[in-house]
Amino acid sequence: MLRLVVLALLLANAGYYAWSQNLLAPWGIAPAQQSEPHRVEQQLRPQAIRLVASDEAKRIEASTLARAPECLQAGLFDDTQTASLKLAMDGWPAGSWAFEGGVEPPRWIVYMGKYPSAENVSRKKAELRQLGISFESLINPSLEPGLSLGGYPTEAAAKQQLEALASRGVRTAKVVLEREEVRGQVLRLPAVDDSLRPRLDDLKTALGSRTLRACR
Repeated sequence: MLRLVVLALLLANAGYYAWSQNLLAPWGIAPAQQSEPHRVEQQLRPQAIRLVASDEAKRIEASTLARAPECLQAGLFDDTQTASLKLAMDGWPAGSWAFEGGVEPPRWIVYMGKYPSAENVSRKKAELRQLGISFESLINPSLEPGLSLGGYPTEAAAKQQLEALASRGVRTAKVVLEREEVRGQVLRLPAVDDSLRPRLDDLKTALGSRTLRACR
């Protein structure tokens, strides 16, 4: 009995070896072929793959990481500031900068003030917070100490907001002109790329309180 078992195991092992090595393929007995033709079909131009040297790879990586050129502007500037900026732009490539005329509309605000002291301003801020009304600092020092409840480009828009605030409990506000219309020059840098970005720091002094921002 034991001999029969050993003989059966030997025959089974021999048969498996012959099957796994495709020795029985002529008789139609062979393992299924494992292939993934869909992966080959999904390849995109495999013949285009090429090896590159390390220096070329670094250049390719640097060009990929380079930031796209962006348009920046700042202003408005008066004549004196514009002259100073033109001196600071000396040495920049031709066509990389220009000045354009610009206008800032007048600013009308819903105003509360003037108050006798900063303490009075603090109390008024607390009252406005209780009413859920926002406020902001003034840009015109001559109106201090006081509060702005919002700025608008026209007197009519400011008066409309004043009426809305009155319905919410604001009683002592009024509409005033915080700033007249301003005309001047806008500095425009149409295409600041990686070669020009390091030069932006050199303009900070001439820009003064103005900052470069994305072009509108």
